[in-house]
Amino acid sequence: MSGEFHPPARILMGPGPSNVDPRVLMAMAKPLVGHLDPEFFKIMSSLQDLLRYIFSTKNVQTLPISGTGSAGMEAAFVNVVEPGDRVLVCVNGVFGERMADVAERCGANLRTLSAPWGKAFDLAAVEKELRNFQPKVLAIVHAETSTGVLQPLEEFPKILKNHPDTLLLVDAVTSLGGHPVKVDEWGVDICYSGTQKCLSCPPGLAPITFSQKAMEKTKGRAKKVQSLYLDMIMLGKYWGSERTYHHTAPISMNYALLEALRIVSEEGLERRYERHRRNHLALVAGIEAMGLSMFAEKSYRLWSLNTVSIPAGIDDAKVRKTLLEEYNLEIGGGLGNLKGKIWRVGLMGHSSSETNVLYFLTALEQTLRAQGFEVPRGAGATAAKEFYSRK
Repeated sequence: MSGEFHPPARILMGPGPSNVDPRVLMAMAKPLVGHLDPEFFKIMSSLQDLLRYIFSTKNVQTLPISGTGSAGMEAAFVNVVEPGDRVLVCVNGVFGERMADVAERCGANLRTLSAPWGKAFDLAAVEKELRNFQPKVLAIVHAETSTGVLQPLEEFPKILKNHPDTLLLVDAVTSLGGHPVKVDEWGVDICYSGTQKCLSCPPGLAPITFSQKAMEKTKGRAKKVQSLYLDMIMLGKYWGSERTYHHTAPISMNYALLEALRIVSEEGLERRYERHRRNHLALVAGIEAMGLSMFAEKSYRLWSLNTVSIPAGIDDAKVRKTLLEEYNLEIGGGLGNLKGKIWRVGLMGHSSSETNVLYFLTALEQTLRAQGFEVPRGAGATAAKEFYSRK
């Protein structure tokens, strides 16, 4: 590359990353300080306070892991799973499968509970497995990015009350900042996310929170955590009052996250959740008016990640290529056994707007028409506009 690099300013409506507020980009351009600078320590404390707010928790051990959401997943498991520990992983999509893979790599005595892709787990089925298996860890995805399914967690305290030694580990990568995530109220012991989805920050950090019970399990291990980099005891000494060196934190990324969380706080969680819900419903109204259908069941659909079934005879890759090249618009295709069967349309954080909903519906209509799919002219955008006018 001989000249200066100028990436295109895409409209990001895939499964992540999402577009970021200009304020976040400007924050990344601020002068660097050292990772042990007193001024950076102030930023670290502010980050922790804001993350506790968005996780709805009082957990002391709440911080951003230096790494993407996958690092958050690894950190969640390697700290509380020792070889031979019974771990129950609920699998209804790609990221449930990945959780099971990570648990197995930790040497867990692994059992999986499966549900059809596109559906949520039945609470009674989970409770039955808890009784039969008595796991040390129950792991579940709150927002399954591969299917667009939101798993209700409100009732989990009821089924866990008879299993006081079981830790509840939750993947909230695609829900944190776009859906309510109530760590303390729902009895979640470990919860992790990523910065690039509903928080509208570039990828590179993984917010995570550990309850006191989870930290006691980590501290009571027979052997050290297998990953020095992801050891929450060591990280806690860096992010806690001791400020003991652990690693060189990505300074600019932490600036970006601080500004992104400040934006979340300024909007307010309830208003932010309502914005995501409203734009999701408008998109669904438009999709159905175009003669298309949603993949995930109505009662369990994510607001932040919408899965649309691809009509017969439509070339998935060609549609996404046309949207990208002609409309500068990115959406995602299906993963795993849903490849070629669904589109994944993100409405996350800064990208969740009326403008994006209407633009996507209009662009999709034109793209489908070019492949011979009959769409009533303007039906999608019109239905979305009518929804917005009523709400």
